[in-house]
Amino acid sequence: MPLPRADAIVSALRELPPTPLCVAYSGGLDSSALLHALAASAQARAQGLRAWHVHHGLHPQADAWTAHCARICAGLGLELTVSRVSVEAGRGDGPEAAARRARHAAFAAGLGAGETLVLAHHRDDQAETLLLRLLRGSGPDGLAAMREQRDCGRGRLWRPLLALSRAQLQAYAQAQGLEWIDDPSNADPAFDRNFLRLRVLPLLRERWPQADAAFALSARLQDEAAQLLEQDDALALAAARSLDPQALSRSALRGLTPARRARVLRRWIAELGLPPLPAAGVARIEDELLDARADAEAEFAWHGAVVRAWRDLLHAQPQRPALPADWSAEWDGRAALTLPDGGQWRLLGAEAFPAPLRAHARRGGERIVLPGRDHGHALKQALQDLGVPPWERRRLPLLSDAGGELLAAGDLLYSARLDAWLRECGARLVWRP
Repeated sequence: MPLPRADAIVSALRELPPTPLCVAYSGGLDSSALLHALAASAQARAQGLRAWHVHHGLHPQADAWTAHCARICAGLGLELTVSRVSVEAGRGDGPEAAARRARHAAFAAGLGAGETLVLAHHRDDQAETLLLRLLRGSGPDGLAAMREQRDCGRGRLWRPLLALSRAQLQAYAQAQGLEWIDDPSNADPAFDRNFLRLRVLPLLRERWPQADAAFALSARLQDEAAQLLEQDDALALAAARSLDPQALSRSALRGLTPARRARVLRRWIAELGLPPLPAAGVARIEDELLDARADAEAEFAWHGAVVRAWRDLLHAQPQRPALPADWSAEWDGRAALTLPDGGQWRLLGAEAFPAPLRAHARRGGERIVLPGRDHGHALKQALQDLGVPPWERRRLPLLSDAGGELLAAGDLLYSARLDAWLRECGARLVWRP
């Protein structure tokens, strides 16, 4: 016999993860029902239950909503964390997505180690998400929609109500006499998700009453398919890695099918914590970098990140500024030297250099007398021999004496004279880009 509608949420929360729990609490119907049901669980309280409200500042009533959440949590005897976030639009995905990004960034940054963030997303939300991603042309990863669990910052994210309808949550809230906030923006069909909720899904349910359940099933099947793909992606990525985690072998990538290569590139970029590749990013890498000459210095940049091709490798990293060509600073080694690009140079193991030295940017044509040699070598060639990529060579700070003799390039190369002094003192230079 089916569970009464008002009892379904209690059943969904019967098996709790053995961790502290934090409810993402907006004050709306869904999160109010979730918070109340968990607050009624002695196990949840014993594990450490709290609520977390994100103040977006987008609505005139935002302060009143925060006060409502504080009052409800006080009545339940629960701690409430409030985070005020700045919502930055302008990435082409509208205010809804911008607010969601800000909210999830706050959660990921503030979640305790091992803590579980509990969200009140339900089956209707899942249907809306699936339709939105279908309309955006998503593949299996996107069509998996909202996963029940995933990593989030130092903890985990859990959506225990995905099998329940909004009507079931409302039945619970009404049966318990709960108070909740109705955000008027939820009634505005100008927002994509609202348009689906208010116009499209009701029409689909007229014809197919089980549409929400069918969408949820499709999302679950896509999730299973995506997990299988991810297992093979991980193996292919591991096979293409070099000793540098920020680099992949181009020859190994060329050995993959285009579809697998695209997935591997996206996974690699995600694991490095870089912004997701734009829609045309994989094609640009395929066309311009994968088969570029070993010395061509081909690159593709987007949203503050860059992928470069050099020798057999693709390198991915945040875009970093070069040192100003005219930059120069005196440095005696007593304190760390902060560089214009945000980097730092330190002398460790010695109080100071015998005499102040000059730190400066590369200008080209420099020569250095390496340890064990009695004549100068071109700095460019010496760095090439070390396998330092061209863009890193351009960023290296140099250290020279008062007479202009080159003593060091970052902490990668020392001159014979500086190397002998460092060894004698038991000291070393450390450069942090």
